[in-house]
Amino acid sequence: MDNVRVTHIGGPTALVEAGAWRILTDPTFDPPGRRYSFGWGTGSRKTAGPALDPKELGPVDVVLLSHDQHADNLDDRGRELLASVPTVITTAKAARRLTKAGTAQDVRGLRPWEQTVLEAPGRPPITVTATPARHGPPLSEPIVGPVVGFALAWDGQEHGVLWMTGDTVLCPALRELPRRLTVDTVLLHLGGVRFPISGPLRYTMTAEKAVELCALVNPRTIIPVHYEGWEHFREGRAAVERAFAGAPGGLGERLHWLPLRVP
Repeated sequence: MDNVRVTHIGGPTALVEAGAWRILTDPTFDPPGRRYSFGWGTGSRKTAGPALDPKELGPVDVVLLSHDQHADNLDDRGRELLASVPTVITTAKAARRLTKAGTAQDVRGLRPWEQTVLEAPGRPPITVTATPARHGPPLSEPIVGPVVGFALAWDGQEHGVLWMTGDTVLCPALRELPRRLTVDTVLLHLGGVRFPISGPLRYTMTAEKAVELCALVNPRTIIPVHYEGWEHFREGRAAVERAFAGAPGGLGERLHWLPLRVP
């Protein structure tokens, strides 16, 4: 699988084409303008639509769903899409909810560092490892809910895994990740999310913390996602570019912005 292509569709949503596999991350396809409640007095309005309509997407083999409880990672049209996807990999709690609701077919729930293998005739297998994430300040999981990231590994990778961080802050568990994984490419969930009701508390990585994480993980390619399209994203492309421009070790040269409109 030398030919790997990533298409950023908007927000956290990206299509990863690895060999014959077509893998979609955190599907969000609703149009802009609607306001969503995230619970506990938090909410946000969607300000931009997807670069691709689901009808233009083509077949999807697998959805990697970091969590199901917030519409900026799984909105209504994204949830509808799950019914047509053969395999969904997500958190253990989300898997139980999606299975009970009959939303998806083969739903696999993973806790951090658990693994599953994607297999299909005529395709090389991909090992999916759930990576730790914390979607907010310490002790926030009972309120915010669990989140995982995903690392994709297959035979022949020369420089490490393809890693999707999921919505997370830079927590101690993430600092341990370089001891377990070598990362080639990272889909980095950013945005510096915060809400008026919780003041300065952050629920996803700021640009400054993203630089710190990348200095630890040392990926060859850094692809920002989850930084635009919603009111509660507080740091956009300009803030990320400033932070990485002054980063040590040439990290800024590894930053790659994918266009949000396909040719």
